Amino acid sequence: MSVSNITSSKFNQMVQAASVTLKSNSKFINSLNVFPVPDGDTGTNMSMSFESGAKYVEQDSSDSVGDLAQSLSKGLLMGARGNSGVILSQIFRGFSKSVQDKKELKSEDIVEAFINSAKTAYNSVMKPTEGTILTVIKGIAQAGKESKHSDLADLFDDLYNGANMALQTTPDLLAVLKEVGVVDSGGQGLVFVIKAFSDVLNNRKIDESHQPNSGEMNQMIDASHEQSNESAQGKLNPSDIKYGYCTQIMVRIGLGQQVKYDFDYDKFYEYLAKLGDSLLVINDDEIVKVHVHTEHPGKVLAWGQLFGDLANVKVDNMRLQQEDIIEKDEKKEQADLKSEPKETAIISIVSGDGLGELFSSLGVTDIIKGGQTMNPSTQDIVNAINNSNAKNAIILPNNGNIFMAAEQATQVVDIPAKIVHTKTLQQGLTSVLSFNPTASLDDNVNEMEDTLDTVKSGEVTYAVRDTNINGVDIKKGHFMGIVDGDIKVTGKNSVETTVNMVKDMLDEDSEVITIIYGKESNEKDANKVKSKLETIDSELEVEVHEGDQPVYSFLISVE
Repeated sequence: MSVSNITSSKFNQMVQAASVTLKSNSKFINSLNVFPVPDGDTGTNMSMSFESGAKYVEQDSSDSVGDLAQSLSKGLLMGARGNSGVILSQIFRGFSKSVQDKKELKSEDIVEAFINSAKTAYNSVMKPTEGTILTVIKGIAQAGKESKHSDLADLFDDLYNGANMALQTTPDLLAVLKEVGVVDSGGQGLVFVIKAFSDVLNNRKIDESHQPNSGEMNQMIDASHEQSNESAQGKLNPSDIKYGYCTQIMVRIGLGQQVKYDFDYDKFYEYLAKLGDSLLVINDDEIVKVHVHTEHPGKVLAWGQLFGDLANVKVDNMRLQQEDIIEKDEKKEQADLKSEPKETAIISIVSGDGLGELFSSLGVTDIIKGGQTMNPSTQDIVNAINNSNAKNAIILPNNGNIFMAAEQATQVVDIPAKIVHTKTLQQGLTSVLSFNPTASLDDNVNEMEDTLDTVKSGEVTYAVRDTNINGVDIKKGHFMGIVDGDIKVTGKNSVETTVNMVKDMLDEDSEVITIIYGKESNEKDANKVKSKLETIDSELEVEVHEGDQPVYSFLISVE
């Protein structure tokens, strides 16, 4: 089909389709994680980041693509999780700046936008690395330059082919990808985004081979609605809400006594688009799911019945919900006014309740739940800083994949905030001990950064596939000991693997070993590890703590 320009309605369809595609493929993207640990999270991070951008677009009633692109960029920024989510937000930041004055987009606008996307993405990374998502966005930009098509449907097919070709080169550009036999996970996520864009413009079924099932569609729409409520402006007057009823239906296509039409996606979508905004329509061969904000929920239900019977119906009065939000915000503001501000908040990101208690006992004032298996978004970190009731803030990411989101948060918050670049929870615990409440923000950050090299960090988890990394043979289901990011030992038994890993970590300066056991382990096994380590050197001080962290049986620090 021929497409000469992209309107605001079509752009919204493209964005929503990309969000659906990333979500339905997030597990596959996660599986491309280089290390065979059960916590690959690139797909989850990219999906949740893009979902945030898609919600901002849904809530924007402008008829200008330039305005919607700005909303997408803003939503991606505030929802960015992990390095992959942050770089994805920068890609569409470059895109949005290029098209900000455009009401509709033509082929030349798209080409220039992706060229600017690539420039912005590369500039956002201190040390750009080829073989990553950066290589893929560069491939997209190059494909745009070389395309001879003015028809947007054909142009986006060229962009998709360019993205896929670039993705296939990533193992040749990054040795660790070639060693393990995978393509870059972030690059794969971007390829799915471009594929969704191309499918919409070519009127193809969205990601046919990875259609979400009914349960996943329910979860996606419910989560989408929850995020919409959570991100609503607390001071929005309920009477200013243009479309007051959040209406959700599930239609069993072709069934029922009032069926009048065979299901046609465009016909179904276009009628609903006239009834309100925040429209999301997802279908497979048997059902169609609808989420829309409207003043006429009855018309939505009646329209659905012309294509099939109604399996599920949910209608919420958002004006009443907004009144509740305002009431809660007012109570919170009153509580904040009663409390004296702290001089410095120490905000730590942790992955288990036990770890949260441990950090709090050492002086951390605010905890963000998250970490390796669920990176917090930029917005999560911004909220924690702004709600800390402090004059300054120090952030402990405790994971290198959170650095970029944390850096972005420090640039938009209301108080001075800085990061101590803790790559592990063990480094985070060590750094807190050097905090001085009488020192300045800069002096504390410098002092805490200086402690990071004094601790070695070890992690024990199990492998989810067979592989070989740096000459270490790894079998699915076996345990791995990872020291400061490198797999050092493997074994069938978690206790023995942990002991062997710690032996590798010890040197003549080692004095204190801290064992933190997670949900995959228990205190009994932790004490077994402790006993075996004490036989190595009776002068070693060995501590045991409950962390409750997922995935990792043991977190070990050696100082």
